Amino acid sequence: MGERRVRKMLRQMESGEPVRVVSAMGSMKKLARLASFAQQFGYEYADVRQGGGAQGKGLTMLLVPDPTPEARERAARNRARYPRAADGGELPRPAPEEFELLKARIGYDLATRYTEKQKVALSGGVFTVLALAVAVKVGAHTTGLVVVGAVWAVLMALLPVGFIVNRRYREKQTAVLRAAGLAPVTEPNGRVRYVPGGRLPGHGNPLAR
Repeated sequence: MGERRVRKMLRQMESGEPVRVVSAMGSMKKLARLASFAQQFGYEYADVRQGGGAQGKGLTMLLVPDPTPEARERAARNRARYPRAADGGELPRPAPEEFELLKARIGYDLATRYTEKQKVALSGGVFTVLALAVAVKVGAHTTGLVVVGAVWAVLMALLPVGFIVNRRYREKQTAVLRAAGLAPVTEPNGRVRYVPGGRLPGHGNPLAR
């Protein structure tokens, strides 16, 4: 996502409506970079979810207008200083600390979109469906069925390891967000998020379906 993608996003923001940005490769770094530019022109990061790219892969990020006076002042200042930012002109340089904070928020939000029970159910269901599909393909071949069963058992056994890694990652991001002064806020569905000023962007979870 180079400058062309940034300028396209800025043109979409001119509508004043929520803007969805898709990273087909699922890069949190690229999404954080785009969000840091959006913040310079009156928008804010709202949420992120998996999917949105080709074949349902990648990540989709939602940006919404930031109604705070500080954001409006910053946007007016940058529009005056960079009048052609969306059309090939000079772009502002977001502060590195803003980029790192956005990356931490995106990472935390992705890690907490589902509870651990939901993740167990989803992951276990996916592994089981895949195993059944392979079993049907190999037919009644005994050796093939044994291999499929063994692979399924190994994957299911590794699920707890994945949850431990996810929990540690989440704790690491929580420390970064708390150190930056972000406050935890609980959404109506029980999901905890860290947001500036304790205010949920977009009046809740605009990416929820």
